[in-house]
Amino acid sequence: MEIDVVPADFNLPVHRAWTVSMVIKSFKGRKDVTVHLFRPEWDPAEEKIYDWGALIGDPVDPDLPVSIESCRRILLESFTEEERDALVTYLKTRYKDKLSEIHACALNLPIPLGLTALSELTEGKSVGFIRFDKIPNYTLSFPVRGYFDLSQHKPIIEGLD
Repeated sequence: MEIDVVPADFNLPVHRAWTVSMVIKSFKGRKDVTVHLFRPEWDPAEEKIYDWGALIGDPVDPDLPVSIESCRRILLESFTEEERDALVTYLKTRYKDKLSEIHACALNLPIPLGLTALSELTEGKSVGFIRFDKIPNYTLSFPVRGYFDLSQHKPIIEGLD
């Protein structure tokens, strides 16, 4: 399994700014499925400690409507360095034979307005969530969800699309 934890190439202005993703070798009839991990909940008091003016950037597209709340959620869904390390260790131990890759890196700050937080996405035919903290023998002290989109990955058996 390839584990790639990219150090931040700048001083992070906040302690919560790490993203983690993984690649599952085989999942729901698809191969090499990328799953983006995030925290689905946080302490509301945490929202008050950040200097949002410094953490939120310009709009991705000035002609589209934007949500400051969604932009804030992107940061609040991310992990601290300690959570990142615990999550990577948990994944490589618990799912070592099922995963081909684990990637972690810092968010690009400031976060551009116009991006959608993972917790705001809805499940559909090919899109869904893995609720890790609902799986038996979950050992992390914080909940983790994983977002996936099966339409972005090839079927294990060709021609099944």
